[in-house]
Amino acid sequence: MAENTLRGKVAVIGGGEKNLGGLLSRTFAEGGARVVVHYHHSRDEAEETVRAVKEAGGEAVPIQGDLTRPAEVSRVFDTAVESFGGVDIAVNTTGMVLRKPILETTEDEYDRMFGINAKAGFFFIQEAGRRLNEGGRIVSLGTSLLAAFTDGYATYAGGKSPLEHFTRAAAKEFADRRISVNVVAPGPMDTPFFYPQETPERVEFHRSQAMGGQLTQVDDVARFITYLVTDGAWFTGQTLFPNGGYTTR
Repeated sequence: MAENTLRGKVAVIGGGEKNLGGLLSRTFAEGGARVVVHYHHSRDEAEETVRAVKEAGGEAVPIQGDLTRPAEVSRVFDTAVESFGGVDIAVNTTGMVLRKPILETTEDEYDRMFGINAKAGFFFIQEAGRRLNEGGRIVSLGTSLLAAFTDGYATYAGGKSPLEHFTRAAAKEFADRRISVNVVAPGPMDTPFFYPQETPERVEFHRSQAMGGQLTQVDDVARFITYLVTDGAWFTGQTLFPNGGYTTR
């Protein structure tokens, strides 16, 4: 079986400036991909990630955009085509978390959560489906709460849940071009994205429920996504839960 690699590929990383997205940008570049680093607000972090890629001998460009606006999603992919000639891989790591009871959630909060987690996810998949070369790979970042029975996260898990349905439909619709489409739904990751919504007691509870007594490690998730877009590309239409909190190192 021929090995699939990142070498010579072009990747668009939504939220590619920091946390998991930043690690993916650097990891893909180290594997030989040219990377478009999307960011919304964090320009300094995007420029630092691009600088790190270039210092390591890779190629990357930053691009700002609000992914809840379809025209700006198109502009992000325009940047990949204009800079590198096409797109092979599209990974959307963007999202927003809110832990709040249903009875206390405002309409503005609902709209914002579904805009960032569902609407942006839909139009990212749509634009990727239009732009990716044959044999392309699309990955959206979900959450292990999609498989949970818990309180407090109605708009976060609810906003991420449409990604499963978008993904299954896209996997069928893009199959004739051999484009795989998947959702990766990690457990609570040990990144700054996780902690603001949780109390120290809940953090310890999450650790206690995971293998090895630790939160999901971001570099393990990055390795899993890298596998999905290379040798694991035969997965499609799936929601995959790398949420054991057990490091492969």
